[in-house]
Amino acid sequence: MNRYDLVIFDWDGTLMDSVGKIVACMQQTANLLDMAIPSEASIRDIIGLSMNEALNVLHPAACEVTRQQMIDVYREQYLQLNQTPSPLFDGTEQLLLTLKKSGHHLAVATGKARAGLDRVLNETGFRQHFNASRCADEAQSKPHPQMLSQLLDELKVAPNRAVMIGDSIHDLNMANNAGIDAIGVSYGAHSAVKLAEASPVAIVTSPIALLDVILPSK
Repeated sequence: MNRYDLVIFDWDGTLMDSVGKIVACMQQTANLLDMAIPSEASIRDIIGLSMNEALNVLHPAACEVTRQQMIDVYREQYLQLNQTPSPLFDGTEQLLLTLKKSGHHLAVATGKARAGLDRVLNETGFRQHFNASRCADEAQSKPHPQMLSQLLDELKVAPNRAVMIGDSIHDLNMANNAGIDAIGVSYGAHSAVKLAEASPVAIVTSPIALLDVILPSK
């Protein structure tokens, strides 16, 4: 019997190697608008949050007009101008296919907006792998548990039969707040030491290593 019925994934830094691109685009946005350029570490710390929450942390004094300018410039950088690669992590598709074959439902809970997630699902062809998804513009930002609570309700899964997988402390704290297990991945935004602060059931170093934690022992 599977340990979980539902496996929920973060996207950036968990399934897709996009942390470097997010950092580059956020720094270039600040540069173009003559604002203080945030450090890579500070940007890594906001990955997983909604854009509004991220700007609250990185640029707390920015007015609404400036915030909207930042959002517009960032989107242009991310979607059109910045050429930093953001491939899927090695083993990601094998991981998802194996979990589906073993009877798991799969979902995404991401700090991306719906338009952003839909774009990458279409580009990767991964939409078929997921039963449901929630984005930052459809629920309260991580680490609030609303995204996970909505997914559990939609897919009719009890909290003790679900697990959240993410590369950020915000992902793991969201799982804690929702009363479900969490697994950290140390190859994304946050280190294993940082992820351990949220007491996940495991921390892994590659996507394929998740199978050793999720699938029942033979």
